[in-house]
Amino acid sequence: MDRVGRRRLLLTSFAGIIGALSLLGTCLTIVERHHGEKILWALGLSIASCYTFVAFFNIGVAPVTWVYSSEIFPLRLRAQGYSLGVAVNRLMNAMISMTFISLYKAITIGGAFFLFAGVSLAGWIFVYTLFPETKGRSLEEMEELFGGGNRKSDELEGRV
Repeated sequence: MDRVGRRRLLLTSFAGIIGALSLLGTCLTIVERHHGEKILWALGLSIASCYTFVAFFNIGVAPVTWVYSSEIFPLRLRAQGYSLGVAVNRLMNAMISMTFISLYKAITIGGAFFLFAGVSLAGWIFVYTLFPETKGRSLEEMEELFGGGNRKSDELEGRV
């Protein structure tokens, strides 16, 4: 992470995830439309795209989000901010797990993965437009970069 950079890892990871989920959605749609036929190439590509998704998720989104979220909060709010991030992460995981079957029955199995690819595209755009690179920056630079507070008022209150 420190050698390549958090932002580059996130953008690469999201790009691979978008490709893998799009391929998975396409293959599963083909399999679903040819009900009763064995389309082994589409099934094989589905399995390969699942492995590809896991690989790209693990090189960027999985580790970088935890590191990045620990860096962006000012020191005095880091524990609360990180706790909030963990809670939101767990809630979103639970929501996806509990609604997946209803979702794919409503919009097809391929459609569900196309939806996830669309959400990943929104994540790529979010990182590209709003996330600065934090590689090699000190905590003081991070607080200034993310607007961690007014330095003068912190000095007056004895927080520095």
